[in-house]
Amino acid sequence: MNTSVTNTARLLGAGLRALLVLTLVTGVLYPLAVTGIAQGLFAGKANGSEVESNGEVVGSSLIGQAYNLPLKEGQETPEPDLKWFQGRPQNGLGSNSVNTQYRLILSGATNRSADNAELVQWVKDAKAAVVKDNSVPGHPVNPADVPADAVTSSGSGLDPAISPKYADLQVQRVAEKNGLPADRVRKLVDEHTEGRTLGFMGEPRVNVLELNIALKDLAAAGR
Repeated sequence: MNTSVTNTARLLGAGLRALLVLTLVTGVLYPLAVTGIAQGLFAGKANGSEVESNGEVVGSSLIGQAYNLPLKEGQETPEPDLKWFQGRPQNGLGSNSVNTQYRLILSGATNRSADNAELVQWVKDAKAAVVKDNSVPGHPVNPADVPADAVTSSGSGLDPAISPKYADLQVQRVAEKNGLPADRVRKLVDEHTEGRTLGFMGEPRVNVLELNIALKDLAAAGR
């Protein structure tokens, strides 16, 4: 009996030591090492790819933002603030249904097929809105020129970027709303257009948050 109790105590002691060692290694040392390496080599990415403006964090380069006017009394969906470049439609998976505000608990696509009547109507409505909002005197928008990313949300519903074509389509409207020369706003788009990753992956894109920060600075400078 004493031998059995002694062996059991030894096994329990060994198990406890193993638990403590593994807890220390995997629960303390390893996380500290990974955090230290990440902060030392990739601090920006490790901290959420934060974007700053005038010394303040205004968002992440990885997550899109909505540029809307304050809700008016009786409104359920805010109107876009047309002095800013607009991102992609934000139809993703919300807490219960389609959410249009980037306030998503879950990211994801709408999961509707291409011939789904509701999705088709969303696209038609979005296209009509893009044409209406971006047609300014002397520069009407041809519906055939509206790119796909202007009327469809991304797979995550959180895409921070738009195509250069969609950014160019918005130039005349943004220039007029901000009292800026269209060629200077177009140059701003060109300066913020990124090419394909490694030259062959993905598509050229424009980060909307970074573009709007540059637009804000340009408008403030009055150039």
